[in-house]
Amino acid sequence: MKKADVNDVRKAVYHYRGSRVVVRANKGRHRFDVNEGVIKEVYPYIFMIEVDAGKEGDGNRTISYSYNDLLTQDVKMTLCAAD
Repeated sequence: MKKADVNDVRKAVYHYRGSRVVVRANKGRHRFDVNEGVIKEVYPYIFMIEVDAGKEGDGNRTISYSYNDLLTQDVKMTLCAAD
């Protein structure tokens, strides 16, 4: 089994820029934050996901994650099925 490195993860996220994803982030002590959004920006050390407005209707918000979060599985990202 080949180990993934940061460059492989960065390339994969860059390839799916503009795609809809579900992100499950580990917040510690058995708490998870689940968001659905679109990969908007890809930078050398982080990537940004624009999350859909919640029930409050505040508008969209942007959350950033690092590629190391994906490698350590603190954040798990799944592509949504194409409609």
